[in-house]
Amino acid sequence: MKDKILTIDEIIQIITNQYSGFVVNKNWGEIGLFYNPEHKLKKGVYLLTFKQKDGDNDKSSNLNISPDLYRLNLGISRETFIKLFGCIPNRPQAGKVIDMNYDFTSKNIIIPHPVYGWMSWICVINPTNSTLKTILPLIDEGYQLCLQKYNKRLGK
Repeated sequence: MKDKILTIDEIIQIITNQYSGFVVNKNWGEIGLFYNPEHKLKKGVYLLTFKQKDGDNDKSSNLNISPDLYRLNLGISRETFIKLFGCIPNRPQAGKVIDMNYDFTSKNIIIPHPVYGWMSWICVINPTNSTLKTILPLIDEGYQLCLQKYNKRLGK
């Protein structure tokens, strides 16, 4: 089987088949998966987002060059981020990217998020089946973080 690029809808289907309690929400030109099983929070807790176009504060991935490009963004733990990339970068100035030596236009490679790497977010442009398999344990970690944040916000 060819290692094809997955669509956003295919990734959402895979995640919502594996985990319950997610709401798909569109914000700021992005599609987000929010954990909000009881709809007790206004939006819920982000698991991941899909960015399909460049924005004023994030043009680093050159998503506007093709309508077929998108970037999957995922929050993970600080510990895992450090294991993957060596350190947590400083927060960049508005409209700038983190100071890490990565090509933020690289496709199908897990890299720090160009803007939110300082918050332990990672990303991948146009992931394939095999790359998603590599990301699934990180999505599971993100899911566990969502559960913790959700319960904390509800005072549980």
